[in-house]
Amino acid sequence: MTKKFDATFESLYQYECPEWFRDAKFGIWSHWGPQSVPMYGDWYARNMYIEGSPQYLYHLRHYGHPSKFGYKDLVKLWKAENFDPEGLMDLYYKAGARYFMGQAMHHDHFYNYPSRINRFNSAEMGPMRDICGEWQRAAQKYNLPFGLSEHLGASFSWWRTNKLADKEGPYAGVPYDGNDPEYRDFYYDNYEHLENERDGLDPWYTQNPAFQQYWLDSIREVVDLYHPDLLYSDGGVPFAVSEFSSADHANQANSAAYQKGLELIAYYYNEMVKLHGKQDCVYLQKDPRPEIYRVGTLDIERSQLPSINPDPWHTDTCIGGWFYDVRQQYKSTLFVLETLVDIVSKNGNMLLNILQRPDGTLDDEALFLLKELGEWFSICGEGIYGTRPWRTFGEGETRAVIKKLTEEQITWGESDYRYTAKGNNVYAFMMHAPESRRAVLRSFDERVKAVELLGFGKVDFEQPFGVLNVRLPEKLPTHLINCLKITL
Repeated sequence: MTKKFDATFESLYQYECPEWFRDAKFGIWSHWGPQSVPMYGDWYARNMYIEGSPQYLYHLRHYGHPSKFGYKDLVKLWKAENFDPEGLMDLYYKAGARYFMGQAMHHDHFYNYPSRINRFNSAEMGPMRDICGEWQRAAQKYNLPFGLSEHLGASFSWWRTNKLADKEGPYAGVPYDGNDPEYRDFYYDNYEHLENERDGLDPWYTQNPAFQQYWLDSIREVVDLYHPDLLYSDGGVPFAVSEFSSADHANQANSAAYQKGLELIAYYYNEMVKLHGKQDCVYLQKDPRPEIYRVGTLDIERSQLPSINPDPWHTDTCIGGWFYDVRQQYKSTLFVLETLVDIVSKNGNMLLNILQRPDGTLDDEALFLLKELGEWFSICGEGIYGTRPWRTFGEGETRAVIKKLTEEQITWGESDYRYTAKGNNVYAFMMHAPESRRAVLRSFDERVKAVELLGFGKVDFEQPFGVLNVRLPEKLPTHLINCLKITL
């Protein structure tokens, strides 16, 4: 019987994470839009209106004061003139990605597709292209599930800064261009709580009913145009008063605060059922409470879980910042892979943002990282794709730091292993290969039938007193993380 989803938590608990998502494990994200133009980092559209911030100072001295040259002017400079989605998708597939996500819109209220709702979109200004549609066609060519991220929910609150004015200097008291009534449709009527704006962003989601309906209409438009296999909201289920509140969970889960968010999720699932005959898609949101996240799949930005979660989950992260930034150092390939392996061992997937310059191209550092990822997956991908958690995620004393929006590269020891499983095989990733070339694994009570070093072949082993001892070759297949395939 085909499921029908209603806009209630009880109905949306029918959600089932599809097997293709659980098999894919690793995806690549293009978190890209006009905020890449200055090449000066994330949240540019917000921070350029915060007097004294690094991005405000850059904007002032590079483009002019935001009362004269505002974000409405900057978006027209985004041309994406060298954007080659098929060429990039070829790189991403060869680098090991088995799903892809583009960005429908960020908090800056600029849509990367031809919208009937918002005139500030990539088909009518800037690139003059359907960025989302081009990404989707490229992903389909490589049979990659295609996703889109929406960051619009926070936009109304996030962008109140465009209503401010300098407090000091030659432009003291001169309103920024967000106050221009000609562009009110782009910059919003979001004057409330301006007195607190310089102290932080609160709330993330507005309770303004007109904006909530606008959000719902916009994301329905995204679903109708692209029917994405994944849909990501940058926050908890919109529009809870506080998605991470410690209030009574049962009451909050049934409150009207979530109404528009639940309407959208139900609409998305029902549209995908019409298309595929079943709910064969993934909705990602960031509220970690099980009674909330079970309407879809939990996403954890730039962090992860401490152990195996019974439900599949997801991490989104980046090689650097979220938008191209000339000041930022990238992660090493080893750091990326250590994070991926640790996440997969705990029943998770990882989505990695590869930074694009404003013209759509990648720099040499990003290309090098993709090349190394591809080489590693060609050796060790068997231990990632299509696997499931084993009875334990690993052994050894070293653990990832579990803290919101925090990633730290770990110094792994020779006794640290992370496990995945498929059929009769357990895959043991050596987080730091032993210098003695003797791997000692203590988690195997069963009799081991054979051991293979991926990328090398069978290796000698013995199993006295339940301890698995494996003799490794002097030269290992990869300088990154090596993997043992253990057949039980």
